[in-house]
Amino acid sequence: MISDEQVAHIRHLFHAEHWKIGTIAAELGLHPETVRTALDTDRFRNHPRLRDCLTDPYLDFLRQTLRQYPRLRATRLFQMIRPRGYTGSISQLRRVVAELRPPRREAFLRLRTFPGEQAQADWARFGEVPIGRARRCLSAFVLTLSYSRALWLEFLFDQSLENFLLAHVHAFQDWGGAPRTILYDNLKSAVLERRGDAIHFHPRLLELSAHYHFAAHPCRPARGNEKGRVERAIQYVRASFFAARPFTTLADFNRQALDWRHQIAHQRPGPGDDSRSVAPVFQEEKSRLLPLPAHPFSCDVVRTVSADKTLWVRFDLNDYSVPPRAFGRALTLVASPTHVRLLDGSTEIASHRRSYDRHEQVEEPEHRRALLEQKRKALGSTTSGRLAALVPESQAFLQAAFEHGESAARLTAQLLRLLDDYGPAELTAALREALDHNTPRLSSVAFILARRHRQRRQRTPLPVNLSRRPDLENLTVSNPSLEAYDELAQNPEEEDPKPEE
Repeated sequence: MISDEQVAHIRHLFHAEHWKIGTIAAELGLHPETVRTALDTDRFRNHPRLRDCLTDPYLDFLRQTLRQYPRLRATRLFQMIRPRGYTGSISQLRRVVAELRPPRREAFLRLRTFPGEQAQADWARFGEVPIGRARRCLSAFVLTLSYSRALWLEFLFDQSLENFLLAHVHAFQDWGGAPRTILYDNLKSAVLERRGDAIHFHPRLLELSAHYHFAAHPCRPARGNEKGRVERAIQYVRASFFAARPFTTLADFNRQALDWRHQIAHQRPGPGDDSRSVAPVFQEEKSRLLPLPAHPFSCDVVRTVSADKTLWVRFDLNDYSVPPRAFGRALTLVASPTHVRLLDGSTEIASHRRSYDRHEQVEEPEHRRALLEQKRKALGSTTSGRLAALVPESQAFLQAAFEHGESAARLTAQLLRLLDDYGPAELTAALREALDHNTPRLSSVAFILARRHRQRRQRTPLPVNLSRRPDLENLTVSNPSLEAYDELAQNPEEEDPKPEE
C-alpha cells in the first residue's frame, strides 16, 4: 500500500510531467503495477462499473452467510449458489468472498508468570552440514524461562528423542535447577497422540519429568502464540548468533553459542524493565527453580546388537569393532554423544569414540590382533594346518609335488615326520633347495636333509626323537671300561710262535 501523498505525486508525474510508468516506477522504487493502480484510482473509485458482475445478485446472500459462518470456504459457498442460478466460475467467486469475508482478529492478553514457574521449549532447524561422507541435519534446542527470558541453546546433529532429553539435562545442570512446568509444541518427542484435551505423552518424557519433578504441558494445536517466548528466542538466535558465523566442530559451535549467550543474549534488557538486563533477573529467578536430584537422568541410546560373522556391529551409519569372544552373542550397545560402549551382560567389552561420518569403521587394534591369533590357533589344530603354520614353504612344495602326480596327503604325513626329526628351519631350507632344483619329491628332501646333517654333525649332533619308539624311552646303556684298550695300546701284540718242526 502507498500513501495518498505518493498517489498524488505519481499522478502529477504522469499527467503533468508526462513521465512513463516504467520511469516513475524506477525513480520511486515501486512496482509498475503499483504505479498503474495509483493512476487508475479515481476511475475505480468514482466511475461505475462498465458491466455487471455475475456475483452481484448473490452479494446479499454471501454477506449474510459469511456473517453467520465467517470461516466457511468458498468451495462450499459455490455449491450453495449454483442451484440458485449462479453461472460464474469458482475463481471469480473466490475473489468476491475474499472481499466480503469479515476479518478475523484476535486480541491477546500479556501473560505474566512467577519466577521459576514456566519455561518454553522447541526445536529449530539450521540446514545441513557435511561430516566426511555424510550430511547431518543441524538443529538447535532452545529452552527459555518465561520470567527472566534466560535461555539454553544447544546445537545437535538430529532431533532424536535421546538428544531431546539430553538437552533438557544440560539446561537444568547449567541453570542449577528446573522450572515447575515446561510448555511444548505438539512434537513427537513430547506427544505421541492427541484427541482434543486427551493427550498421550511420550513415556521417556514422563520419566524425565518424574526425575526432575516438572510438569509437561503441550500447546493447543495451531496456537503458536502460547509459546511465543521461545519462538521469539529462536528468531533472535537466527539473526544475532547464527547468521554468517563459521565453525569447525559441533563442540566449537556450542562453545561459541555459550559465549554469545553470556556476552550478548543475557545482557539485553530484561522483560518489562529496561533498567535491568536478563542476567540479574535470571539470578533472581534461579533461587526459585526446583532443586536438582542427586544424579542426572540417563539419556544414552540403548540398543541390542550382535556380531554374527564379522568383527563389526553397525550403529548410526558406522561400524564398531568387538572382540572375537563376542561373536554370535547378544550385546548391549550404549551410545552417548561422544562414545559408543558395548556390554556383554554388565561387563564392558569395548569402548569407542562416536563417529558422525558415514560408513566409517571405528576399530580397536587389539580386537583384530585377537581375531588373527584365534585364526592361527585354529589353523594349527589340523595336520596340514600345523605344517603350514610352522613351514609356510611346504604349501608351494605340496602344490608342485601334486602337479607331478604325488599324493599330497601322504607327503604331508611324511613331511611332518621330517619336521619332528630336523625342525622347521632345516625342513624349510631343504624344501627351498628341492624347489630350486625342480625336484618336488620326498626322496629329494630326505637326501638334502641327510647331506646337510652330515655337513654340520660335527658342530651340532642330531637330536634323537623317540616319540615313535616308546619301548626305547627307558633303555639304559652302561659305559664300558676302556682300560683293556689302554693295555692293548701300550703292549704290542706278540707274534705267534712258529710251530715246532
